[in-house]
Amino acid sequence: MIFKQEKALGSSNSLFGTSGIRGIVGRDLPLDLCGEVGQAIGTMLAPYSKVCVATDTRVSRETVKGAVVSGLRSSGTNVTDLGILPTPALSLLTRDMGFEMGVMITASHNPPEFNGIKLFNRNSIGYSKAQEAEMQKIYGEERFRTGYLGTYGQNPEAKERYFQFMLDKFPNQVLNENSRIIVDPGNGAASGFASKLLDRAGFEVIPVNDEPNGLFLGRSPEPKEDTLQGTIEFLRQQDGDLAVCFDGDADRVVFCDKEGFLGFDELIAFVSRLAVESSGKKRVVTTVEAGKLLDLALSDLGVEVIRGKVGDVSVAYLTRELDAAIGVEPVGVYIMPEVGYYPDSMFAALTLLSRIRKVSEIREFFRGIPQLFYDKRKVPCPNSLKTVTIEKIEENVAFFGANQINTLDGLRLEFGDSWMLIRASGTEPAVRVIAESTSRSETEMLLSKGVQAIDNILEGLTI
Repeated sequence: MIFKQEKALGSSNSLFGTSGIRGIVGRDLPLDLCGEVGQAIGTMLAPYSKVCVATDTRVSRETVKGAVVSGLRSSGTNVTDLGILPTPALSLLTRDMGFEMGVMITASHNPPEFNGIKLFNRNSIGYSKAQEAEMQKIYGEERFRTGYLGTYGQNPEAKERYFQFMLDKFPNQVLNENSRIIVDPGNGAASGFASKLLDRAGFEVIPVNDEPNGLFLGRSPEPKEDTLQGTIEFLRQQDGDLAVCFDGDADRVVFCDKEGFLGFDELIAFVSRLAVESSGKKRVVTTVEAGKLLDLALSDLGVEVIRGKVGDVSVAYLTRELDAAIGVEPVGVYIMPEVGYYPDSMFAALTLLSRIRKVSEIREFFRGIPQLFYDKRKVPCPNSLKTVTIEKIEENVAFFGANQINTLDGLRLEFGDSWMLIRASGTEPAVRVIAESTSRSETEMLLSKGVQAIDNILEGLTI
């Protein structure tokens, strides 16, 4: 066994964001980096450990995967290629098929020019911060194991195991048999996958944007109200009842009906109620980005809502630690312990569809809850300036006049019946501002105030 030791990275050059390694291919994510990441992963494992790899549909998937696989094999790792798969399938199959770890090549909801690497343990949970730090150290020092050569094989049929696992969980669907379900994978990893799963589960499925396309020609890979207008119109034209919409790698899912987008906080609250009612557990985990609708929607069940750091891996570990009923992120992430501590959009969708008799139940439930106005803005910010920008916001936090300040992850500022979060994105070169209030004008005022503060700081930093 031979080890090489040459370079070291400073802590400011961390490979990992809130959801794996991610960047624009060829710029932030050069292929030599991908290869060395593969070598570092393999070095952490015992020689000839079994690892599975899958990708979303991005045009760079084969080149990025090839570099990572080459690195893995050069450090003595046996690789099985599962092809194009949703991240939930890769996560579950890592555990179900006995792999030591799973590697997902994806940039999730990011634009087509991005790609990334996300790592899952043998029990399906994502890499912990300690594991990321260990891998970062091996990568930085180029302490790669050599002298072994791993094998490479393919298993494109593995997805059938995922289908069977899910179908066994839902032997009898109870949604009105006349309901028509629109499935919109956005040309991403769930293309031809989610529609097949729901069809086999017994639903009447009408697909749209269901062909794999790495440029995401049908719509943006980030499903939200403004990017789903075409899907909503398609739903109305087809007289559909509910649209189930996924992001680029299908670790997120959101929903629409004939009236339009059903909301982020609304659906995490509704599905959380289902999870609490079925499990009997009285804790729900979310992040500092989540609004207060979740608390209001669960208050009659005596549920404690715990807010942690942003990122599905952070939510997964906290959900496991607290033995919570469910872990959720407002962007459409569902960590459901019944299947594992990883985001499973397919299981979340099937849970919702199997527990309601008609789609109108969702909006009917929220008519009894006071209306809140939640919105967000994204301010472009170079990755190199994110930390100093947040630090300067914190130095001048008195400017906002907040009653309470939470610095767990960014700055969450509480103002009585409203709040605002200013936080550096862990997946994009941007700083996010999120606000919520009982009035739309108050929300807009908070957003404008936050954006202006960031713009002023960035202007001073770049002069």
